[in-house]
Amino acid sequence: MGVKLSKKIYHGVIRDSDLKQGSVRVLYTLILIIGILAALAGIAPLVWLILSGFKELREFVRDPSILPKSFNFGNYASTWNALHFVRYFRNSLISVLGSVVCAVFFNGLLGYALSKIKPAGSKVVYMLVMWGLLIPATVSIVPLFINISRLHLTGSFIPLWLSMGANAFFVVLFKNFFDDLPQSLIEAARIDGARDFTIFSRIAVPLSQAIIVVIVIYSINAAWSDFLLPYLTLKNTGLDTVMVRLFQFRGSRANDIEIVRAIVFAIIPPIVLFSVFQKYVTQISLRSGITG
Repeated sequence: MGVKLSKKIYHGVIRDSDLKQGSVRVLYTLILIIGILAALAGIAPLVWLILSGFKELREFVRDPSILPKSFNFGNYASTWNALHFVRYFRNSLISVLGSVVCAVFFNGLLGYALSKIKPAGSKVVYMLVMWGLLIPATVSIVPLFINISRLHLTGSFIPLWLSMGANAFFVVLFKNFFDDLPQSLIEAARIDGARDFTIFSRIAVPLSQAIIVVIVIYSINAAWSDFLLPYLTLKNTGLDTVMVRLFQFRGSRANDIEIVRAIVFAIIPPIVLFSVFQKYVTQISLRSGITG
């Protein structure tokens, strides 16, 4: 059974035997061409941005060509040092790491409680979580910032971490995943005397690697690219993140080409991290399909 499932995964919709038919081959070629064009359209702005960073300011303003006259990596190094990007990368890294931990732990704990423990009032809580999906984040930013100020949490990363740990979308993802876990495992652990938190940490979490990696990807992207809440809570504290600093460059002495290089520095880490985690998700999916 496992071998059959693995074959289905690797073959996909169109099998090798289907390509022998002329109509299928034409359709496959057309889909391939459309996919390549879509990929080129998505990559083109990134390529232009990186290549523009090699140019000097005069060349960037006057020369409309895509390729620079020379690939001088010293231009990127000088911008990195002039804008002190190490500090802002460190701040963003702290924000991201704390946000990932809170996103996985708190949202996963609530999702598990709603799925497996189901205490009194759990349906009402889940209904409120679903209603929370309908509220835009910008609408709640004002009361959220008021509460942060009253708790004297401005000037620290704690509000950024906790806000990621209270995400309705992540809770729904966790709950739907935990709903598919065998209830017999939970009951067997309870018979052996394990408490609910022990069952969550030692049974549910190890079996939830796939959804945890998905949450990690989403939380990294959201925490790294977040601007408004870090701008309100960390402004002028020396803890500015990369995105906040990019906004501040508009009113600084940085010229246009330095801002372009700064944007390149800001977008490369999430691209690299997403590529790594996406491969990990694929491996987990294949492993799950083969052993299922």
